[in-house]
Amino acid sequence: MARILIGGFGSRYRRDDHVGALVAVAVARDLADVGDVELIGPFSDPLDLLGHWDLADLVVLIDATRSGSSPGSLHVIEVRDRPSSTGPSRDEHGVGPTSTHGLGLSDVWRLADAVGQAPRRVVLVGIEGQSFGYGEGLSPAVAHSVPRAVRRVETLINEVLSCA
Repeated sequence: MARILIGGFGSRYRRDDHVGALVAVAVARDLADVGDVELIGPFSDPLDLLGHWDLADLVVLIDATRSGSSPGSLHVIEVRDRPSSTGPSRDEHGVGPTSTHGLGLSDVWRLADAVGQAPRRVVLVGIEGQSFGYGEGLSPAVAHSVPRAVRRVETLINEVLSCA
């Protein structure tokens, strides 16, 4: 059996930043009868993944992004090991440090790999945000993208389940 984890990043009090956690909860609810799928998080820092994602077959993480794309756009990024330079890495999609500790997902994956606990595959599903100010509730464009993001995450999970 495959071990599949889903988790969201973000704060419910920073508007669109909360979309990752909302999508993760929706997917977990839809797949509640699938024993191999587990909800983890919500997380505020990539380092929080250590100890939660250990040796999983697939980890799908959902987060709000700020890439300059249209609000509500979806980005699907495979997180892979990157060669280390003198500082925190940035992958080919510009995914770099996002935490106050200066470590991004690729760096945390490398750390987990160094201690023999890295998940086999990590996919980040990003939803382009519009409003990150204080307050609750998603902007209309981001709220409209939630069902698409849920379907995309479920497709990723079902691809793995069909092979298991």
